[in-house]
Amino acid sequence: MIARTLAITRKEVLHIFRDPRTLTLIFLIPVIQMVLLGYAATTDIDNIALAVLDADHTPASRALVRAYEATSYFQVTHYVETEEQLAALLDQGDVRAAMIVPRAYSEHLLGGQTVEVGFIVDGSDPTVANTVLAAALQTGQAERMGHFGVQSTGLEVRPTVWYNPGMESANFMIPALMGMLLQFLATMLSSLAIVRERELGTMEQLIVTPIRPIELVIGKTAPYVVLSFFDLLEVLAVGVFWFGVPIRGSIWLLLGLSALFLLGSLGIGILISTVTSTQQEAILLSFLIIMPAIFLSGFFFPLEALPWGLKMLSYAIPLRYMLIIVRSIVLKGVGLAPLQNEVLILTAFCSVILIQAARRFRKSLD
Repeated sequence: MIARTLAITRKEVLHIFRDPRTLTLIFLIPVIQMVLLGYAATTDIDNIALAVLDADHTPASRALVRAYEATSYFQVTHYVETEEQLAALLDQGDVRAAMIVPRAYSEHLLGGQTVEVGFIVDGSDPTVANTVLAAALQTGQAERMGHFGVQSTGLEVRPTVWYNPGMESANFMIPALMGMLLQFLATMLSSLAIVRERELGTMEQLIVTPIRPIELVIGKTAPYVVLSFFDLLEVLAVGVFWFGVPIRGSIWLLLGLSALFLLGSLGIGILISTVTSTQQEAILLSFLIIMPAIFLSGFFFPLEALPWGLKMLSYAIPLRYMLIIVRSIVLKGVGLAPLQNEVLILTAFCSVILIQAARRFRKSLD
């Protein structure tokens, strides 16, 4: 009995080592998980992009701005002249917070009067918003006590949270689930649909038929497109009617841009099918692609908290742009104009990935 068991074990070990691609993926996935979780799983946020509307233009108002810059939390990236410009920066996601210094700020302080400084916080990401709120109030209190060189006892910082006033985590996570599910389902299912034919040996039967490669790809992936959109609508309905997530933007714009992202995810799945020969390999390779996308796209952890290297890598992940799009439409109610950069990047990605997938698929059939 022992001899037979050892013989089967030896056979299985040989089978594992004869498949170097699967073996590499098995050992590579835990390493990637550890690196991503070790560096990306953090909520320590600094250098938050801050816009400033200084209507006073005095040494006292500039000293207040410098006080916020002196902390590690804020980095002034924009100076604006109107509240409309400030609102546009928040809508586009270029800044996470904005400070409004009123006119006669210096005059009121010198006269011993109370002066309110407005502080607007983008509440779409509760983790970042809580950090911004705490840092804004703490810095204002320090300025009142003269910790930054000028005592401003009449200073009052009045924070206001936009987009997600209650800072509900469901409002932040549920729209992101829509983008994540689209990528997960489209990539995984489209890769398995084609690899399954190859693994079962029926791909050769399809090749000898009059069906062209593009017809084969469309026919195999069309059902999964419908399923992915059904899941998208399902998550949207549960979020709205069960969790009370508001949809402030156009549902048709959301569905249209989701279709664009879905095409890119299908292209990734087709590419996976051209470099794998079994469903097991396709699943492992899909996870190897999906996991970095989840950790580096802002799905769980704020992009501001990522180390510089991972932050640069996140720009190559399409899910990053999709999450910006879906959260902006759902929570901020923006239209197409503030999202044009994300849409152009997704369009370029989809074009490149689909062309490459079509070439690789045709070559694999040949």
